[in-house]
Amino acid sequence: MPKVSPSEEVPSLRSGRMRRVSTSMAEINVVPLVDVMLVLLVIFMVTAPMLQQGVDVNIPVARKAQPMADERVFITVPLAYRQNHKVRLGDEPVTIDMLTERMRQQMAGKLDRDVFLRGDGGITLQELLEVMDRLKEAGIEKVGILARLPGEK
Repeated sequence: MPKVSPSEEVPSLRSGRMRRVSTSMAEINVVPLVDVMLVLLVIFMVTAPMLQQGVDVNIPVARKAQPMADERVFITVPLAYRQNHKVRLGDEPVTIDMLTERMRQQMAGKLDRDVFLRGDGGITLQELLEVMDRLKEAGIEKVGILARLPGEK
């Protein structure tokens, strides 16, 4: 409801206007509030990634700490496997009968028992599975088969 307030009479040509009517604002304008909040949001989004910093920590040294990762073990199955049943453990040729024992010896103190198997393109799946079975007998947990992309040497 409009408020009516008496106003002083000012001599003017319009003497019929004696009262001044003013309306009070009954609602809050939220547009400036939204504008300010969006500006603050943008400021925080820009500055937050800049504020991330690491903490310098001196890691303690232990005499009996176990290594985190061991060197990788590669087993290569050449095309000549069909005739002589020999695979290469690293650079050393090993017969398929001795592979289980050699792998047990090599993996005795290692935490990760992962082996990477490389096979010639002419080797059949059955021949690769024979080698994988021997590796599983030796207690190898994970066997990865390596491949190369077309055009790689």
